[in-house]
Amino acid sequence: MAVREAGHGGADAGAYAGVGAGAYTGRYAGGAGGGYAGGSVSGSAGAHDLVHGGGCACGDCPHGAREGHRRAVAAFLRRRDEFAAGQGLPAAVAHSASASRQWVSEELAQSAGLVAERGRAEGQAWLTSLWRRTTGVVWAAVVLLLLGQSLTAVGAGWTEARTAGLAAALAVAGALTAASWFHRAKGGALAPVIGEDNRLSTSRTVAAAWVLFVAYSVLVLAGRLAAASRHEERDVLISGLELARGAGVVTVLAVVCGIAVLVRRVVGLRVLGQRLQKVRADRPRAADLLTDDAGRGTFADIQYVVISGVALVFAAVRLARRPDQLPDLPWGLAVVVLVSAVTYLAGKYAEGGRPVILSVVRSREAGDLDAPIRTGDDIEIRGAGFVPPGAQGADRLARMVVRVGAVHVHVPLVPVPGGFSNPTDTLLTVPVPADVEPGRVEVQVVTAAGAETNRYAVDVTE
Repeated sequence: MAVREAGHGGADAGAYAGVGAGAYTGRYAGGAGGGYAGGSVSGSAGAHDLVHGGGCACGDCPHGAREGHRRAVAAFLRRRDEFAAGQGLPAAVAHSASASRQWVSEELAQSAGLVAERGRAEGQAWLTSLWRRTTGVVWAAVVLLLLGQSLTAVGAGWTEARTAGLAAALAVAGALTAASWFHRAKGGALAPVIGEDNRLSTSRTVAAAWVLFVAYSVLVLAGRLAAASRHEERDVLISGLELARGAGVVTVLAVVCGIAVLVRRVVGLRVLGQRLQKVRADRPRAADLLTDDAGRGTFADIQYVVISGVALVFAAVRLARRPDQLPDLPWGLAVVVLVSAVTYLAGKYAEGGRPVILSVVRSREAGDLDAPIRTGDDIEIRGAGFVPPGAQGADRLARMVVRVGAVHVHVPLVPVPGGFSNPTDTLLTVPVPADVEPGRVEVQVVTAAGAETNRYAVDVTE
């Protein structure tokens, strides 16, 4: 299965929230016929063919899981646009605007739940197959190193340093291959850098890159030390491990590893304190290193990855030039990496925020008279942060709840061509249920991430 671009798992969720349907119509053309048949895979071959239309879509087959998800998304988009055009409503609810809205919302929520189930199955199948790709990339890097050494050895001859570098690469590749095998169900060698939200962690990836590079550098020195026959040569190699030679690299390694641990702690505490909303992704993507949970590029992450990558390239060149010592990363470049790391950490402290209600007013249709809020009326809840980043999918929008007094009201999904007009990040429209007692009641929003807004008091009359 070819690795898909960011736009098929978590980005499909964006289609539910407002991305133009035309972009998805082309992508999923020809798959609308699959629908949601089944929803689960039976053990019999007949049920298997019925569910997947003759193509395997079980959790162990990445291609089939992708196909099942593709068909489910296509069917959902078709159904959403039909409702947006006023089609498909049963006669029993067509006479009432509120009843039809509630029925449409329930139908879309159930369909979106099936899409999410297919997406999770696809993500797990993709994650299971990822260990083979990571292993292939690791050994491809070893082959490229061998080719590079062979080309540069023309004229200069093969040296012990080249042998030590190749042996160190084989040792690192073997260790990563073993790690991929033991974690083959969790992403292979990428398992340690996948966060709790099922996204690639920028801080862990940068720290892992520096750890692997330093380990490779030490193995190169160890290989040369093992092959050294003269006492003077062994002394030179041992002195190459002194702190004075590699102080810059050691400092950068300590800081990026500390940042990785600290960011995990900061994010965890902010989520528990409801100061940051996190929604789990269907699967990790390479774009996670440079974007936020909603898929938008973030300056803090981009500059951290770019500067760390440039510093790693410089350190690798220094190691190739001086394979008898740890790379002597200049302090100027080391300070640049440290400034980048501090900027990244500050960005993690600054991102997010608790959702907040700013005002609650009675929703007024054209031609309605001005009036107080009564039971049965629609109210508009205006604020910010109602839809967390990465929660634009219909299945997650359907989880939003508004507490009106002691009654929990699920926010209805209102489809429009290409997306939804309700709910949005800054505005929610919900009916005041008949069970709400007249008087002063408090309104509170619970987002898809489980965060609660402030309580806002309104007066409800009979």
